[in-house]
Amino acid sequence: MRFADRADAGRRLAVLLESERGENPVVLGLPRGGVAVAHEVARALDAPLDVIVVRKLGVPWLPEFAMGALGEGGTRILDEETVELARVTPEQIAEVERAESAELARRSKRYRAAHERVPLEGRCAIVVDDGIATGATARAACAVAARQGAVRVVLAVPVLPPDVIDPLSEVADRVVWLEAPVRLDAVGSWYRDFEQLTDDDVLRLLSS
Repeated sequence: MRFADRADAGRRLAVLLESERGENPVVLGLPRGGVAVAHEVARALDAPLDVIVVRKLGVPWLPEFAMGALGEGGTRILDEETVELARVTPEQIAEVERAESAELARRSKRYRAAHERVPLEGRCAIVVDDGIATGATARAACAVAARQGAVRVVLAVPVLPPDVIDPLSEVADRVVWLEAPVRLDAVGSWYRDFEQLTDDDVLRLLSS
């Protein structure tokens, strides 16, 4: 299965999430690309749409490869095994964290200035991204949702590698996906249109 774009993926994902309609859900997109997928899920479920801001902590010389993630409210996840294998020093970790913390704060301020946070207390949080590679940011997002009071956390993505499903099931009550290829070269390869979104795109989706 290939997706035409993020909206197409969101509509297909929403079909698998129909059972969550009665759980008083809030749909939470991971900026930026995940918000476009989440927008379609929220519309299909007639649920409010919000964001959870997370930032990947990339290995310094291989920034696309996650060694952890940061989330709103001080959430921090570090993969000690990856850190050890990549031989990343504490000083290098701190440097990456400083940069990503600054970007997380900038995005949070921008989004929250125009869109007030939807309370999660006592509700089902449906965390949505446009795809998962290592699962670090997804784990951080689920942790943020739980800290904000969600009584149930559902993680939903169009595509992910099968080896992350069990670890993600430790932080989410349910993990939903459309495709789990054994070989996932890049999330973008599963989309015909994978145009990068801007902060303005995120704000437009949140207000529509």
